[in-house]
Amino acid sequence: MIILDLTILAPGTEVGKKIGNPQSWTEESASAAPAPAPSPSNPAPKVNLSSNTLPKPTPSPSLNTTQLNTQMTHPIASLSPYQNKWVIKARVMNKSAIRTWSNAKGEGKLFSMDLCDDSGEIRATAFRNECEKFYDMIQVDKVYYISRCQLKTANKQFSTLKNDYEMTFNSDTVVSECMDDASSLPSVKYDFIPISDIANKSPDTIIDTIGVCKDASDLQELTARNTGKLLKKREISLVDQSGAAITLTLWGNEAETFDASTNPIIAVKGARVAEFNGSKSLSCLGSTMLRANPDAPDAHRLRGWFDRGGASADVVNISARTGGASGGSGEWLTFAEAEERKLGTGEKGDYFNLLGVLTFTFADNAIYKACPQEQCNKKLVDQENGLLRCEKCNREYPNFKYRLLLGANVSDPTGDQRITAFNETAEIMLGKSAEEVGRMSEYDKNGYAQLFDEIKFKTFVFRFRTKMETYSDEARLKTIVMNVQPVDYKDANARLIKSIKALGGIEV
Repeated sequence: MIILDLTILAPGTEVGKKIGNPQSWTEESASAAPAPAPSPSNPAPKVNLSSNTLPKPTPSPSLNTTQLNTQMTHPIASLSPYQNKWVIKARVMNKSAIRTWSNAKGEGKLFSMDLCDDSGEIRATAFRNECEKFYDMIQVDKVYYISRCQLKTANKQFSTLKNDYEMTFNSDTVVSECMDDASSLPSVKYDFIPISDIANKSPDTIIDTIGVCKDASDLQELTARNTGKLLKKREISLVDQSGAAITLTLWGNEAETFDASTNPIIAVKGARVAEFNGSKSLSCLGSTMLRANPDAPDAHRLRGWFDRGGASADVVNISARTGGASGGSGEWLTFAEAEERKLGTGEKGDYFNLLGVLTFTFADNAIYKACPQEQCNKKLVDQENGLLRCEKCNREYPNFKYRLLLGANVSDPTGDQRITAFNETAEIMLGKSAEEVGRMSEYDKNGYAQLFDEIKFKTFVFRFRTKMETYSDEARLKTIVMNVQPVDYKDANARLIKSIKALGGIEV
């Protein structure tokens, strides 16, 4: 006898005793066992085996919502592709929008959702007919009984959940809302790390964190280079008790609707760590979950800290740090102090922060046509035959992408410096994407000139890298903008007060 499947009616811990006289099975005991005695009951009637009189097996009833065994549910952590009879009771943590696709195999639509119970979490995806059938029915934060899905190895390219498997709905899938009290099930399973620890995480690491939104940028509109689609983004700054701050980039509807006016607590699940010139930031993916002011102990502790003085605490902005820099420091300096310390004269560049005013911009050569390849930003050469040549890639292209290379002068009360801002930092200073600036340079000369006039005498928080370089046997100090942000005057004032107290010998 081979047992193919079994249902546990009650675990041994509940029964509390041994039933019968169970024996361990061995080949010797099996061969020594006596043959079963014939049954004293009446012999079974003979069955006519002719093809037209074969007894038809009784069909098993199809599984539907009324037949789900909701009394015997399986933990998510126990699911594997080697099981086919299971029912889970899970809360919907997150549900994506309906997405469409079209390729050589056809076209269709899908949506995905993230489920959790006390044991773990899992991604579920519904395609085509199942997408239409279940999308409106399934609501975020509700609890459902789910059965008869296909289980397969998780595609970690699209899922950041801690599960080796994922579920796919099919025509047999059954979903039934749980109407009982399900408050014991978690809403979202987090694995929070302090913001200060993110500075040591590798790029593209997926993490969970929680922080207070201290401030947020204005909504920005960008044009995607590959598709030309209009994108909307907003950057928010999160702080926590670890004494660190980090920038989180929101996209789409979340960027449009985000309200920072009340300094909400933001719980982040599944954000990607990004790195640019040594600084770390967080970016939302399609699967990232954000919860404002969640009812959780970490959120309550964070709110208490922020309201009792954390709002004015000094923090290290790891989105403005350059961890790979060997020279200089991350402290605030004036141009005079940087010159006095001879920053930039060593073998490697030095870094410093400065509050400065943009006094002049060189608009004439601020935009150029660059190689369309994603990893190449080389300036293209017009071949005057409808094609543009990239000397680095050794190829000719009919298309291009715009890139910014902005030269400017920045001043503070102690001096001024010629600086260079590359594409990403120049976009922040101008408040427009390189694509928008490029189109203005081609089709709206007056608007282009006005754009550069409008940013004159604006104040920014700069992070500079400065290094002595030689051009035509002449040594010159080259200062590059590594990071730039609008001024947070609350932070700036707190820093000035701290400096004044230090000058006066007052304990800070």
